[in-house]
Amino acid sequence: MELSRFKNRIISKIITRYPSLAKRFIDAYDPWNSPDIPWTAVLKPLAKARIAVVTTAGVHHRDQGPFDMKDRDGDPSFRTVDLRRPLTSLMITHDYYDHVDADRDLNIVFPVERLREFAREGFLGSVSETHYGFMGHITGRHIPTLIEKTAPEVAGRLKQDNVDVVLLTPG
Repeated sequence: MELSRFKNRIISKIITRYPSLAKRFIDAYDPWNSPDIPWTAVLKPLAKARIAVVTTAGVHHRDQGPFDMKDRDGDPSFRTVDLRRPLTSLMITHDYYDHVDADRDLNIVFPVERLREFAREGFLGSVSETHYGFMGHITGRHIPTLIEKTAPEVAGRLKQDNVDVVLLTPG
């Protein structure tokens, strides 16, 4: 394993073990945001809505290319997650958080089984068969690609699939 990837994994394990260190990283973090993104209210009752998950936890099918962990600015690409395939075909490629628990139970970061239960119980209208995975560490030169290309492409696909609500889950 490349030294920088090894370093990232060690740091994520240390921060997980010592939350006070995580607080320092969180307090120092300056997120990118845009005042141009409008709040969009949910207009349809959840019991009639179609829901999909967009995760930044690095979830993808094992036969898809992994997210690029060598690029210090991250990877602005996405992976389509097809729920017609078994959940055992999914994995996580992400070095910037400790995903040992999520590797054991993917629902921690990709709660599709819980959403299916809610749909069966009538709390949700339906769960889309298609979801999307991103690698959440995207900075610098990749922000424009995310904003101008990949995020709009995923939004368009969600609209084509008649998704009413998107649950965004972090890693």
